[in-house]
Amino acid sequence: MARELHPRGVHVAHVVTDGQIRSATRPEPPERPDAMLDPEAVAATYWHFATQHRSAWSDELVLRPRVEPF
Repeated sequence: MARELHPRGVHVAHVVTDGQIRSATRPEPPERPDAMLDPEAVAATYWHFATQHRSAWSDELVLRPRVEPF
């Protein structure tokens, strides 16, 4: 898709969200700070990704909590 659509100005990307997203019904365990993704941080990252300058488009993004092992 990217090969076809990038020349037309369409930003095509693959995004992996590798972790649970913290919410009111799914709070973060107090003994594991930063073990879950903060929804506002996820939104800010998606916004940055969506508004990247076209001279420096990223094609792939992986979001995971800081404490998540690779």
